[in-house]
Amino acid sequence: MAEPLTLRDPDDPRLHDYTDLTDVQLRRRREPAEGLFIAEGEKVIRRAVAAGHEMRSMLLSAKWLDVMRDVIEATPAPVYVVEPELAEQVTGYHVHRGALASIRREPLPAVADLLRTASAPGRGEGTARRVAVFEDIVDHANVGAAFRNAAALGVDAVLLTPRCADPLYRRSVKVSMGAVFQVPWTRLESWPADIGTLRSAGFTVAALCLSDRSVTLDELAARDHDRLALLFGTEGTGLTPGALAAADEHVRIPMDAGVDSLNVAAASAVAFYATRPRTA
Repeated sequence: MAEPLTLRDPDDPRLHDYTDLTDVQLRRRREPAEGLFIAEGEKVIRRAVAAGHEMRSMLLSAKWLDVMRDVIEATPAPVYVVEPELAEQVTGYHVHRGALASIRREPLPAVADLLRTASAPGRGEGTARRVAVFEDIVDHANVGAAFRNAAALGVDAVLLTPRCADPLYRRSVKVSMGAVFQVPWTRLESWPADIGTLRSAGFTVAALCLSDRSVTLDELAARDHDRLALLFGTEGTGLTPGALAAADEHVRIPMDAGVDSLNVAAASAVAFYATRPRTA
């Protein structure tokens, strides 16, 4: 256990991991380059630790010391105690939840390895049947919400295209309530050519979109594919022409009242639930 240290200087180099957390562009560059990500709030920190992620340090206001005592006692990482005003000065915002942790970022697995080993709780290793692919989704809140849906609705793994937002960015982690630590994920490197990797692993690839060849989500669900990969596009324009051309199926969610689409996170929840495996 590391003895908590009270810090009073906002320029203390030990607070480097927590500086300028509201500068999205800066943090997107810094965090992967420096091999870290930030977890915010008691529940999210606990879930990161429970998932086996190694803590670099923790930043707490004094009132959180007792609440986080068991986590503090279980980690050798330094624990820094600061006044709320200093935390706001360092991070750039009022830390409402009073607890932050800098966590070590692990290398991402290869896509083929992930597809061989990933599985939702209760399915057993190597029996992945449902995979989500997110193409170029740039909103961190949408990414976090989609990961939470994936964890809740039995998705075995998530694949992200190169331009997709970082699931380990603070806002994504927060919105997901730590679900980004539960669902195995990795980044694709050659998109949309990577669809061939999914197909080689036995997945039917279904693109959520509006097109002349699309079937309804109910029709897709009734087929109960043994292995199914669901593709979701960016918030504005949807899936790219290359992804649509490479997909095996085009699928639409039937809607009323003249609404033609849902927020991507909402659409993912509907699709995950409707296509959950019906057979063992």
